[in-house]
Amino acid sequence: MALIAILADGHILIEDVPGVGKTTLAHAIARVLDCRFQRIQFTSDLPPSDVLGISMYRQSIETFEFKPGPIFTNVLLADEINRTTPKTQSALLEAMNERQVTVDNDTHRLPSPFLVIATQNPAEHHGTYPLPESQLDRFLLRIRMGYPEAADERAILRGEAGADQLGNLEPLLTADEVIELQQRVREVEVDASVIDYELALVQATRTHEALELGVSPRGSLALHRAAQARALLEGRDYCIPDDVKRLFVPVCSHRIALHARMGSAGPRSQQAEAILQDLRETIPVPE
Repeated sequence: MALIAILADGHILIEDVPGVGKTTLAHAIARVLDCRFQRIQFTSDLPPSDVLGISMYRQSIETFEFKPGPIFTNVLLADEINRTTPKTQSALLEAMNERQVTVDNDTHRLPSPFLVIATQNPAEHHGTYPLPESQLDRFLLRIRMGYPEAADERAILRGEAGADQLGNLEPLLTADEVIELQQRVREVEVDASVIDYELALVQATRTHEALELGVSPRGSLALHRAAQARALLEGRDYCIPDDVKRLFVPVCSHRIALHARMGSAGPRSQQAEAILQDLRETIPVPE
């Protein structure tokens, strides 16, 4: 899923309980991409200037000079993004969508490629600020690590896997190669019947009685691009309906909102995923 997001030129939201390897995954991605990497630890007292940068007055030349913040990188790890205030969270909106930053009415372009890997604990945990819908909509997909299988956890305990192995990872792709692959994704053919299938799934979220907010046009484009990326990863230059079906939940679950009247039958994010899973099984798949 993380590779799909990279190839589709999208951002990744990794949501799970503490200690399951969210940050380790982000570090692993950064190491295999031979790109610039920065990490920001989001806290409740983090100001937006510590993310974007600041204009400083230089007395020697009697002018203001912009000092770029850590967001000016290729891969940005926004660690525990929902532990900072909405004001600081919103500092990422322009960067994630338009690949630029505006400070003191001056616009600064971000390097390419630009990838945000954000980690967050579930919103039900203490000390978190739920991300607004406009912020969530800018992530291509949301993934969960889950608990490891017994054999994998045994390997971690024996020191055969885990964070200690990050030092053995070697860069596999340069920035230019990532950009080239992202362009190849856009050239993957998508048949009209597959596009109709994408639209049927998206439209179903907009008319569902339990949903107050359906998938946006940005979300339908994200589903389309992610399906193309999955096809390329599997060695195809065309999409099949299964590409869309498998990505529907991770691409769209964080883009919908339940009606307030929905009961508390478990976390709302899990309820949203269950609704999408039902829709995925209900909408006919083109032959």
